[in-house]
Amino acid sequence: MYVPTFDDVRNAQERIQPHIHRTPILTSSFINKLAGAELFFKCENFQKAGAFKVRGASNAVFGLDEEKAKLGVATHSSGNHALSLSYAAGRRGIPVTVVMPRTAPEAKKEAVRGYGGTIVECEPSTSSREAVFAEVVAKSGAEFVHPYNDHRVISGQATCSLELTEQVEGLNAVVAPIGGGGMVSGTCLTLSSIAPDVEIIAAEPKNADDAYRSFKAGHIIADDAPQTVADGLKVPLKDLTWHFVSNHVTDILTATEEEIIEAMRLIWQRMKIVMEPSSAVPLATILKNKEAFAGKRVGVIITGGNVDLNKLPWLPKA
Repeated sequence: MYVPTFDDVRNAQERIQPHIHRTPILTSSFINKLAGAELFFKCENFQKAGAFKVRGASNAVFGLDEEKAKLGVATHSSGNHALSLSYAAGRRGIPVTVVMPRTAPEAKKEAVRGYGGTIVECEPSTSSREAVFAEVVAKSGAEFVHPYNDHRVISGQATCSLELTEQVEGLNAVVAPIGGGGMVSGTCLTLSSIAPDVEIIAAEPKNADDAYRSFKAGHIIADDAPQTVADGLKVPLKDLTWHFVSNHVTDILTATEEEIIEAMRLIWQRMKIVMEPSSAVPLATILKNKEAFAGKRVGVIITGGNVDLNKLPWLPKA
């Protein structure tokens, strides 16, 4: 297992710069008052392909040598990594195949196809996803770019928190959502290298709290098919992301489905920005644990904006 270093982050930043946005920081005085803290939202919902995952995907795709690139890339993903890898592969002009759960949001499937990706569907469980994916790679010989347990991907994701530290001075904490742990691992990689005093808080749905339980137990606990509105956070930790989480994360906080939806709605209403349920989990945990953040300057990573507008969680069910 290769554990990336901060040199890998600097190299990734240079490699992906032509292919990504340097996303803005937004604030809300209303939400600050509500939270009792100064919150600085790093808006990866404005990123290319609508999610932070384009950073790691671009680093992996543009880091391939010509021989490997000819065979294309492949992955399994519920959405944002799938469309991000499709975006990056399209920019390089190489084929991409994605295994997606049949229940993945249609908006994300449409985006994958729009970027030229080929979708192979699987059942909505980790075991089905990995079994179907093994068949795809065996047939094509494509380079596997794991959604998060890949040093190239983590190094790319780490550029997000690197930008955040360049844009906002004096942070006391950074809060990011956790599913498989790619973003959190990248945040750990950057902050442990250049801002070791900044607390790293991972935010997770209570309905998919395997990372929280792993953190408390001291070893990986994996759920196969948790149910949560935060569809991007259903996957379990793996060995490389667990390395970062177990060594550098200060705490993991959880939020209920109702708290996540309310936080999402609050950001839509007050900040006028489109973001998906997974991105609302950090704010939900901050508002639930105000005493832990009181008076602090807190970076909050909004990870993506690829939401199905016909299925907003506060709309009446059809």
